[in-house]
Amino acid sequence: MTSSPESPGTLVLAGTPIGDVSDAPPRLSKELAGADVIAAEDTRRLRRLTQALGVTPGGRVVSYFEGNESARTPELVEALAGGARVLLVTDAGMPSVSDPGYRLVAAAVERDIKVTAVPGPSAVLTALALSGLPVDRFCFEGFLPRKAGERMGRLKEVADERRTLVYFEAPHRLDDTLAAMAEAFGTDRRAAVCRELTKTYEEVKRGPLGELAKWAAEGVRGEITVVVEGAPEKGAESLDASELVRRVQVREEAGERRKEAIAAVAAEAGLPKREVFDAVVAAKNAARGGPSEGKGLS
Repeated sequence: MTSSPESPGTLVLAGTPIGDVSDAPPRLSKELAGADVIAAEDTRRLRRLTQALGVTPGGRVVSYFEGNESARTPELVEALAGGARVLLVTDAGMPSVSDPGYRLVAAAVERDIKVTAVPGPSAVLTALALSGLPVDRFCFEGFLPRKAGERMGRLKEVADERRTLVYFEAPHRLDDTLAAMAEAFGTDRRAAVCRELTKTYEEVKRGPLGELAKWAAEGVRGEITVVVEGAPEKGAESLDASELVRRVQVREEAGERRKEAIAAVAAEAGLPKREVFDAVVAAKNAARGGPSEGKGLS
């Protein structure tokens, strides 16, 4: 697989199993055997993986983890520039997703070096699919800060986020994190704690954040991914027609024109102006005992 020295090599980001080794992509074995350099987050785990796959690495193996990522990146870029095929693997999942890799990818792109991937298992997508929560729109938030104040600040930043949220968390911090989420998002916000995905003791615990926080207080082990329901549309679920009408009346009594009052209430409730207008017209007709008016907003 070695590239010609006259042209730059290729950086290959390879997904590795997040639990069950049989989930390894078929191409992974080929890349492990043929790469000129294998950069591994943990060389001991890499050795166990290659033994399980029955593969003998064909190139040299170097460590590439958080502690030496900055220092080792230039070395790997030079190898790539010289025509080498460099394979990057992390302990589990896809490189650069809350794992080493971003710096190397950015540096390779800067040098116009080809970057490709061997798609593989992802704890983010697996947990999202198993959560039972909406999957049409989501955002990945990675690990939260360890300090309580910083963690709460980060959570409050996304308290109104409508998309489903996905987090990684260490088992010994899970209870504190869920308690903080319950405080920031509300105890009734739905969530799922996904533990030991694809492994023997896989478990998905679903429920309101308040209940999950109490459950986690007893202690939880294993690799953890937390999926949290997005925030509900502001006001859309809590304000019925009579409340919309009341708010419009309050504004009218304060001197606002009905058109402006309806627009303001609609904005507050996160609703179309037509819906608030229809509620006002219906209330007016009900008071008169007459049929619904067909006039539009002007």
